[in-house]
Amino acid sequence: MDQNKENSKAAFDRQAAGYDQGTCGQHARSLYPLLLAKLARIPFHTALDLGCGTGEMMRLLLEADPGRKLFGLDLSEEMLSVARAKLQGRAALKVGDSERLPYPDGMFDVVYCNDSFHHYPAPEKVLGEVFRVLRPGGTFLLGDCWQPPVGRAIMNVYMRHSKTGDVKIYSRKELTALLAEYFHDVTWERAGLTACIALGRKGA
Repeated sequence: MDQNKENSKAAFDRQAAGYDQGTCGQHARSLYPLLLAKLARIPFHTALDLGCGTGEMMRLLLEADPGRKLFGLDLSEEMLSVARAKLQGRAALKVGDSERLPYPDGMFDVVYCNDSFHHYPAPEKVLGEVFRVLRPGGTFLLGDCWQPPVGRAIMNVYMRHSKTGDVKIYSRKELTALLAEYFHDVTWERAGLTACIALGRKGA
């Protein structure tokens, strides 16, 4: 396994027990209501939570509509252990790598990814896999870190030496260009001071 992935797995295994309340999960939690508001405007029945962590987003989605079929993938077995206890079999959870999704082509109406994309050492592979498992016309929704140019440059230098699996914070231009290689109708918006939300759709 890539060293960044090993570092991510180890870091999230350590953080799992306190992630839903502690400072380590604060940034991810700040994006929940914003992503849920986006998802509320997208008709869907099947969804994949990419880097699902403790399963809190899935819990909230099932609270709104218990009939949905939700799937969660994460590298961290400890995060998934928290998710399993929380969801009690209401979602299908797997340990896995976002570069090699263990799902058939065209399975999902929606794939969403909250606060995980900056951990991916090969984002093009991840996006290719997301494209593959989305049905025609499906939506990819992404919430992640954002920083203005100076802060981003400092953070990206720091991340090269980080032991927590962080890889890169993307500019608006970089992230939209990555998404546009696979999806159309790509949008990007700021979300508070340190986050962004991006969206793209797979061609019908």
